[in-house]
Amino acid sequence: MPSNTEKSDSKAGGAQTPMHWLLRLALWAVGLAVAGALSLAMAIALALAVAFPNLPDISDLSDYRPKLPLRVFSAEGDLLGEFGEERRNLTPIKEIPKVMSNAVLAIEDARFYQHGGVDYVGVVRAGLANVGRVKSQGASTITMQVARNVYLTSEKTFTRKIYEILLTFKLEHMLTKDQILEIYMNQIFLGNRAYGFAAASEAYFGKPLKDVTIAEAAMLAGLPKAPSAYNPISNPKRARSRQLYIIDRMRENGFITDEEAEAAKKEELKVKNGTHTTQVHAEYATEMVRQLMYAQYGDETYTRGLDVRTTIRSADQDAAYKALRRGIMDFERRQIYRGPEKFITLPTNAQEAEDAIDEALDERPDNGDVMSAVVLEADAKKIKAVRQNGETVEITGDGLKPAQSGLSDKAPPNIKIRRGAVIRVSKTTKGTWEITQLPEVEGAFVAIDPRDGSIKALVGGFDFAKNKFNHVTQAWRQPGSSFKPFIYSAALEKGFTPSTVVNDAPLFFDAGVTGGQPWEPKNYDGTFEGPMTLRRGLAKSKNMISIQILQSIGPQYAQDWITRFGFDADKHPPYLTMALGAGSVTPMQMATAYSVFANGGYRVNPWLVTKVSEQRGKVLVETKAPVLTDSEPAIDARNAFMMSSLLQEVTRSGTAARAQAILKRPDIYGKTGTTNDSMDAWFAGYQQTLTAVTWIGYDTPHKLGDRETGGGLSLPVWISFMESALKNVPVSEPSAPEGVVRVGGEWYYDEFAKGGGVTGLGLDEQPEAATLPLPPADEKKKILDLFKN
Repeated sequence: MPSNTEKSDSKAGGAQTPMHWLLRLALWAVGLAVAGALSLAMAIALALAVAFPNLPDISDLSDYRPKLPLRVFSAEGDLLGEFGEERRNLTPIKEIPKVMSNAVLAIEDARFYQHGGVDYVGVVRAGLANVGRVKSQGASTITMQVARNVYLTSEKTFTRKIYEILLTFKLEHMLTKDQILEIYMNQIFLGNRAYGFAAASEAYFGKPLKDVTIAEAAMLAGLPKAPSAYNPISNPKRARSRQLYIIDRMRENGFITDEEAEAAKKEELKVKNGTHTTQVHAEYATEMVRQLMYAQYGDETYTRGLDVRTTIRSADQDAAYKALRRGIMDFERRQIYRGPEKFITLPTNAQEAEDAIDEALDERPDNGDVMSAVVLEADAKKIKAVRQNGETVEITGDGLKPAQSGLSDKAPPNIKIRRGAVIRVSKTTKGTWEITQLPEVEGAFVAIDPRDGSIKALVGGFDFAKNKFNHVTQAWRQPGSSFKPFIYSAALEKGFTPSTVVNDAPLFFDAGVTGGQPWEPKNYDGTFEGPMTLRRGLAKSKNMISIQILQSIGPQYAQDWITRFGFDADKHPPYLTMALGAGSVTPMQMATAYSVFANGGYRVNPWLVTKVSEQRGKVLVETKAPVLTDSEPAIDARNAFMMSSLLQEVTRSGTAARAQAILKRPDIYGKTGTTNDSMDAWFAGYQQTLTAVTWIGYDTPHKLGDRETGGGLSLPVWISFMESALKNVPVSEPSAPEGVVRVGGEWYYDEFAKGGGVTGLGLDEQPEAATLPLPPADEKKKILDLFKN
């Protein structure tokens, strides 16, 4: 039998067995954990060994060159337009205001300057916050975001995260903190096609980044998390909520004081509506620049970061845009109402009706100051409509006059204004609303400096979004009477003087001469006033006088002469129809041609670009204004002076007398032009520092209206522009050049001052029709009841 001692040992051994197994189990678990950790470490080391050599080369970030758009600026440096998928204004870190970088750091990475790329404190804090179910916090640092945004995709995988961390360490090793922050501030996408905070400041607030306030900086800093969700244009409530949170974070981190925080929260922000990217409407001019740059730089145009400085003056461009639109809309008020643009069914359910209205107005957005609206109620005395922003407008009284036909009980269904009709409305000068319609007529306006040819303002049509055809450079139209000065200029070289008397009497050309139907040209008013001087004949734009002058000097001579002004000879056949502007010109050609008179006889070439540089400052091309005296004159200085004297009479007592009456300055010169059946309305004129041309007409030529003329349609546009453009320009009239003398109150070439030259024409009898060169039969359409004033 076992001894007591053995029994005691046996009992003791038996009692320790559970503890023994627990100890062994613990040792086994630790060993397994160590083995697992070693395996994981080896796996990670292996992954790092494999991944590290495959990391992208980031050396190019030391010379950061992101995709930068083509930017077009005015002469003063105002941004006129951008071209490129990514709107970005590369801004060095030293030029980024502290308030902006502080706002970003407060919300994205407050310990940016303390950690080494991965913020372990931030990771723990974010984890605790997320576990505690308070506001969710991320742990990605700014460096990690740069690694992800520049080199990696946004997919959430373990492999991508490893690459992100490795790239983060690599970035922190190669770049300074300021370099990393500069890349982030310029690279990040912030919605509305804006990349970087400088572009976002322009896109959302229409102001340079250097001018942002604390409140604006906080609003912008909220965008990186979700540009669409916190967009202040489309989601103002959510954007406001995040802005307030960021202001609090800025205060908590000591970036702003309590007082500054409270003031920022109360600040009312002026957010752009997103309809237009710039305040100065220069879309046609910037498109011309884009085409020029693309011809030179190809696809790099949209990514290289080209900055183009133009000759456009912002104030002049703005004045031209507003003047042309106002002139076209004034014309539109006199047209028959064509009816609503569309009809929709408005449900009785308020929310469904609101959705239907939003959809309809999205399809037909505002066109500048010509805004779209859906009619809620309509009768003969009042229209109630709602705009896209939810504003309800009421139109009464005179505001209904443009659409009286649509409010009549007898109006046909397609014209009738009723509930659900999509119409256009605009604000009057008195602040009331009126009904209107988008115009079908088009227009063009261009202004150049006649001293060097630089383009100061260019508006190629009513609205670029509606019609991208540039009427200034692409529209070949008949100039009508605005072409007469060039025939008169040719006549001065053939001995005619301003005092030459020509008989304003009927002319008739039978079918044997025309090769078709008889031609009996008329004056605009249908009357004939008998003998009058060339000065008076041009001022009153008498067709009979122009025809007789051209017959006298010879159409072939006149055709050769007009090429001195930049006109194409083949577009102006040498027939008597040329006397009345039957050829083809563009508004830009007319501006160039009239500039010859304005600058004393020199032909200039219109130009638009003064400098092309890269956003980092490297100048690629720089153009200096040409010097007129370095070239041969197109016409003699005395011819230019005499023509200015004649054209001054047009604006003083002739068809454009309204110009001097309104502008109240004698140093303006020009000529009206209205083609047959009033299909084209022109005014071309100048002051010694500025030549400007207006054209209005339909793209597919048809009547503007029996009472519509260049003096009534285009001249008011020109006057409105000149009121602004010449506001601070002193009056300056040209002095008489050598070879010109004044006798009896009239100007003459020296050789004709004491007689000689052509003293009279057509005073005894009508010239024989057989001696007058006219177009052949295939040109007969141009000579039937030709051109009016």
